[in-house]
Amino acid sequence: MTSSVDLDRLRSVASDVLDEVADRFVAGHGAPRSVDKGPNDFATDLDLELERRISAELVDRTGIPVHGEEFGGPAAGEGTVWLLDPIDGTVNYSAGLPMAGILLALVQDGIPVIGLTWLPLTDQRFSAVAEGSLWFNGKVAEKLRPRRLEDVMVGVGSFDVDSRGRVPGTQRLAVITELSRRVSRLRMHGSTGVDLAYTAAGSLGGAVVFGHHPWDNAAGVALVRAAGGIATDFYGQPWRIGSGSVLAAAPGIHGEILDIVQSATDPRFEGDRS
Repeated sequence: MTSSVDLDRLRSVASDVLDEVADRFVAGHGAPRSVDKGPNDFATDLDLELERRISAELVDRTGIPVHGEEFGGPAAGEGTVWLLDPIDGTVNYSAGLPMAGILLALVQDGIPVIGLTWLPLTDQRFSAVAEGSLWFNGKVAEKLRPRRLEDVMVGVGSFDVDSRGRVPGTQRLAVITELSRRVSRLRMHGSTGVDLAYTAAGSLGGAVVFGHHPWDNAAGVALVRAAGGIATDFYGQPWRIGSGSVLAAAPGIHGEILDIVQSATDPRFEGDRS
């Protein structure tokens, strides 16, 4: 594994790259749909522009290849690779809502060792290295402390009761229903990156992510772990590339949410194990 000194240097380089595109991200806010990717999923021209620009800069400055959401790249679960989502929360971004950002992670053999989540529309920047600290807007953040589920808000991922994905809509509904009975408030921001970054910062007590795309999840997992939180899949196994879901939370809360997720889903469900 790359040394901690190298990881700090790479985090600094990556931070500079994201800072350099932040103004362009803000200027393009509200960009229209231009590339259809599936039901209720699309990209804008700015997704493509930012991915090309960020990827080129990262390769030039670090020599490490990039796997991006829009153009792909080397296998995300093998070796050392940057994993990039140029606009997370694209539907929000295109509609003019502020809950959207840039997600970037350095992954080594399937484990995220650097995470960066840039939210230019709210002027918030989160970054971390493995076994290090969470940085928020250039300052080291406090570690997460144990909390109780009934005292916190929890972010939940996209919901469609008719979804037949890895976590079917009926099972998502069961999880959300049971969580609603136990938490202070549920929040659905429409951005995995936002949910995980705010969990790392302690604004949310936890995040339940039904999606499996690694470019959505890797950066936030690194942030949560550096902050002292726990990030697993729905089976309680440590999250890594290939995991089919994310459950991230502060100490204490994670176990409570995990019990709810496991009791509310069909024990025959094998989505995370594919």
